[in-house]
Amino acid sequence: MSEQENPATGRAPALRPVRGAAHWAVAALGLAALAWAVRAVWHVRLAMTGQPASGPPDQGGGVHRPLTALEDSYHLVSSVGGAVTVVGALVFLSWLDRVRDNARALSGAEPRYTDLWLFLGWIVPVVNLWIPRGIIADAHRSVFPDRRLPAVVNWWWGLWLAGLVGGVGLVYADSTDEVIARAYTDALPLLAADAVIVAAAGTAALMIRTLTTAQQQRMDEVARPGA
Repeated sequence: MSEQENPATGRAPALRPVRGAAHWAVAALGLAALAWAVRAVWHVRLAMTGQPASGPPDQGGGVHRPLTALEDSYHLVSSVGGAVTVVGALVFLSWLDRVRDNARALSGAEPRYTDLWLFLGWIVPVVNLWIPRGIIADAHRSVFPDRRLPAVVNWWWGLWLAGLVGGVGLVYADSTDEVIARAYTDALPLLAADAVIVAAAGTAALMIRTLTTAQQQRMDEVARPGA
């Protein structure tokens, strides 16, 4: 752990190792992207198979017909994909928490957003359209005020919003059975959302590597004798 006295406080800031957290976050995002790619494959399989003569799984009025083997496997794929996505989100937040702490230690400035927004910023409606990006941008700019924000941050955020507000990607208003019915009748919007989410996960991984490398270089500079 590298430390240097902070003139503003007279104390040595505690810098947290960030490379390991970055590697875990990249791996978790890779698994999430794989899970959504598999989900897309099942959307294609459902579309190619076509809806059974008995109609959709949810037949209205609280009546559900028995699922086919393919539909049952889609439920499993959907559940596993959701679990992997949640794990990926938690690992991503763990990395971001370390980056924020290091930014505070290196710059001597308090973050623009409190720690509570690190979690609430993703789920509170309306403000979740800008606060998560703001948290990441603030952490980077506080350490590198003379640098432009890496373009990959904006690419990631644009893809994230596309998946979030598209209504067919990260947030499904429909049940799994209703999504199956949509795959039978109009799979293209589902496939488009799947592609956006896979791209967002890949871009997030690139963003993590970019910001981690920059911050680690600054930490190494601080750790050098006579820095």
